[in-house]
Amino acid sequence: MESFLSAVLGELASRSINFIISKISKPKVLEVEDRLERTLLRAQVIVDEATGRSITNQAMLQQLDMLRDAIYRGCYMLDTFRYQSHGVEDDKDQVLSHSLSLSKVNSLIAIRSSNRKTPVTEQLQVALNNLNSIILDVKELVVFLASYPRLYCQPYSMHLQLSNCMFGLQMELELVINFLLNTQPHGSEELEVLPIVGPCKVGKSTLVAHVCKNERVRDHFSEILFLHSHDFTDDNLSLFRGCAMRHQNHISNKNKDRGCLVVIDLVGDLNEDVWNVLYSSCKQRMPRTSKIIITSRSAKITKVGTTQALNLKYLSHEAFWYFLKIVIFGSMDPEMHPRFVQVAIEISNILDRELIAASVVGRLLRDNFDIHFWCKVLAFLRRIIYTHISKFGVRPIDFISQNKHVHLGRMAAPFQDLVLYCEHQSSSQEDVPKIRLVDVMYGSVTALGKLEFLVWISPIPPYYSYVVTCEVRELKRRAAKRKRSIENGTTLC
Repeated sequence: MESFLSAVLGELASRSINFIISKISKPKVLEVEDRLERTLLRAQVIVDEATGRSITNQAMLQQLDMLRDAIYRGCYMLDTFRYQSHGVEDDKDQVLSHSLSLSKVNSLIAIRSSNRKTPVTEQLQVALNNLNSIILDVKELVVFLASYPRLYCQPYSMHLQLSNCMFGLQMELELVINFLLNTQPHGSEELEVLPIVGPCKVGKSTLVAHVCKNERVRDHFSEILFLHSHDFTDDNLSLFRGCAMRHQNHISNKNKDRGCLVVIDLVGDLNEDVWNVLYSSCKQRMPRTSKIIITSRSAKITKVGTTQALNLKYLSHEAFWYFLKIVIFGSMDPEMHPRFVQVAIEISNILDRELIAASVVGRLLRDNFDIHFWCKVLAFLRRIIYTHISKFGVRPIDFISQNKHVHLGRMAAPFQDLVLYCEHQSSSQEDVPKIRLVDVMYGSVTALGKLEFLVWISPIPPYYSYVVTCEVRELKRRAAKRKRSIENGTTLC
């Protein structure tokens, strides 16, 4: 009996101590949250001030990029901490299946699984320490900012600015511009070549389009020539030679110090023989101040560069969440809608850094600001990802990038299957399909058969239109099952 009482008293004492410790530690957590929020504001002031100036120092640009990354991580941890207690499942809503919980999907696609093992409190403190450390490192940058001229900037709010500018490639933009405007020594006979390498849809064409649109670049070069993969062959090199000859005649009576910028968009592998012919033509017919930018998914182009290649990568999960949150909520205050934010965080993890998907789904959620609809979208996306990973071991986007057909389905019509065959992008916005894919997948638009649907029209240069070829099918298996059930004297509800 005494041992039993001792055990009970020991358990009560242990629980009392844990309760007291939790009560004492809770204000510390809130204090870390408050300090992180204030530090994020301080860091954002530095980034906003730097973004409005023409910075040419590469080390300062790298420091700014590090500071932006720290801001994204801090915002992600702050949102995760604030909205983790707001569950996305409602007792009245039966749209979220426990068998398709996000934890299962995340474990399959390895979305930030390591961070889930670390308490959020510790992650908040790590994000705060990292941000404070970087702010301390950029104190010299803050001092030197005043020496750089200001850029003309309209007073956009953040959600309007994101829809009209490039996101996540600010440092890379300035690096390319600095490369183009930097004048090489007079004794050099070689034309400078900058390779830009990156995977599909990482932003190579968008980056180059913004560079060529920059007023400083347009004033620096007398002409900008664009070559694509279909031009970059033996048969079509005569076209380029003609352009180079016209450029040579064009500058004969003008300022010969202004060179030409040649932009080459390469899809396949580099043909070295064709490249040697093209490069020789540039050297013979263009001023030495001319420069070449070549973009490709293959790292093989790095060997033709005269400077270090620029390697583009996908956004981090934290930066992607920062982007998606602004697209979804716009001018609304997310703190006023905690349940919506929690669902949005779950959707952000499922979309996994796909910017076009973020633009499409984000706009869909903003136009349908209803928690029941958002939960249906979340459950629908879970089902697509979970089913595809269970069958093939990869996400649907991996098949889409290889032009393999993918079964997507329709949220509003579960007895119909939407099969995506291939996708392509077009620079023309006149011949795009009238029906949007988002209306077929998430809405009530009916379209049976094989058709083309519009995915998205980019609002920023190079203004590509993204189109997919899909087929809407009736699911015969379920229809046959229903027919058999009726024949047996039963009906399906």
